[in-house]
Amino acid sequence: MSTEPGNMFAQLPPAGSEERFQEILRRPGASIERIVSAGQATPAGEWYDQGWDEWVLLLAGSAGLLLEGEAEPRTLLPGDYLLLPAHCRHRVEWTDQDLQTVWLAVHFAASSG
Repeated sequence: MSTEPGNMFAQLPPAGSEERFQEILRRPGASIERIVSAGQATPAGEWYDQGWDEWVLLLAGSAGLLLEGEAEPRTLLPGDYLLLPAHCRHRVEWTDQDLQTVWLAVHFAASSG
């Protein structure tokens, strides 16, 4: 196991046409990743529907996250976090056009109850 420190804001990828995903840590039943967005959104008509729980923390930038059944997207700002239970259909409506949006996502097995 590495004990080397890291920094979530170090070596951010240049803004591009796609979100960038970087796995930070993987252990049995869980993974942690950094997601960097720069104006991206989920394609129209598409939804994420994951078979695992995901906890997200917005570290920088801003984003609009729409959960299925809600009328308006939730605006996420630095420090905001949210648990997305398995099969909670959601989509990213927008991410900041001017600042890179940096997310910390923790994926883990869905709770049984």
